[in-house]
Amino acid sequence: MRLIVCLALIVAATMGVAGQSPTGDWPQWRGPSRSGLSTETGLLREWPAAGPRRLWSTSNLGAGFGSIAVRGNRIFVQGARGGRSSVAALNRADGTQVWVRDIGAAGNNDRGPGPRSTPTVDGDRLYVLSESGDLACLRVLDGAVIWQRNILKDFGARNISWLVSESPLVDGDRLFVSPGGRGAGMVALDKMTGKTVWVAKELSDEAGYASAIVADVQGVRTVMTFTAAAGIGVRASDGKLMWRHRSVSNNTANIATPVFFDNKVFYTSSYGTGGALLGLRAQAGAVHAQEIYFTRDMQNHHGGVVLVNGYLYGFDNSILTCIEFATGKQMWQHRSVGKGSLVYADGHLYLFSENRVVGLAEATPVGYREKGRFRIAEQDWQSWAHPVVSGGRLYLRDQGTLAAYDIHAQ
Repeated sequence: MRLIVCLALIVAATMGVAGQSPTGDWPQWRGPSRSGLSTETGLLREWPAAGPRRLWSTSNLGAGFGSIAVRGNRIFVQGARGGRSSVAALNRADGTQVWVRDIGAAGNNDRGPGPRSTPTVDGDRLYVLSESGDLACLRVLDGAVIWQRNILKDFGARNISWLVSESPLVDGDRLFVSPGGRGAGMVALDKMTGKTVWVAKELSDEAGYASAIVADVQGVRTVMTFTAAAGIGVRASDGKLMWRHRSVSNNTANIATPVFFDNKVFYTSSYGTGGALLGLRAQAGAVHAQEIYFTRDMQNHHGGVVLVNGYLYGFDNSILTCIEFATGKQMWQHRSVGKGSLVYADGHLYLFSENRVVGLAEATPVGYREKGRFRIAEQDWQSWAHPVVSGGRLYLRDQGTLAAYDIHAQ
């Protein structure tokens, strides 16, 4: 009888963390669909002068620039502590640490130390990629390592200038990452064992700083990302390279996650480059890409863009900008909170500047309509972690600190 009770408690605890996603979960980079879009409603339409009420704050994360994943009653976040790169599970209710797992050596450079990636939750497993290329599959419940390998060593790649920044992509039974080795610009692994399924032999691009998305393009499952040299698309089943579009790439850092909609994909980068919309067409099991337009009005550095009701919103360098997705027509620009990152929820853009100003603005092509702003305390380095909206809360990670704010309408 005691054994049955114990087993029931273990199952209940596991389901609380890794069962079916309740409304409001944010289980990976840029949310459930990697689009930066939340489906939550019932959120505040404007903020008090001092900003929404802070529920809790924790300051033991370690150095790093990655965002958070939220699933059930847990939050997952990476950080560098004592020269080691780690991932921690926090209690969603109050931010207290539940467990922490060391996954390899920490990295550092002239832009700051620590991980740049966001963990990916899939069922009862957590997938984590460090700034030094250590890829680990952990058990959600307690952080136990199921399998681990280093994608730089295993696929003959070298680390990039500002360190590995990709967040692992899980799709079906596979895990996709971009080592950037010769003939290994992207690889697919068995998510359960970590064994190599395929290597994209036609792709030898060095890795960019972007994270991949996956979508069906007229029946062809396709993985899309931004390498150091091009916006690319790879067939998910076997790694065949289907397009490699160079006009949107700069020679410094390609960072923004692509945006896919209606058999089209939008890539954007900074350093004097811009954005391009590609039309995608499947034929004989392959996908062909053709540029529909190129725009200089969306030179997005690191903060990403979101697509809402036919319009793209993102920072054109330091200026918040709205353009029409189908045509590239600029609708408006505004200095807003200053250069940063953003996500969307319940009709609004949640803005987080790299100088720690937080803003709320309507997502409308009519013009910029701010509904509140506040500032968080200064820390070392710039704030590059993207905000997260989950379960009626706004989460802001800034280096070793994570804070949760109540944005649920009363």
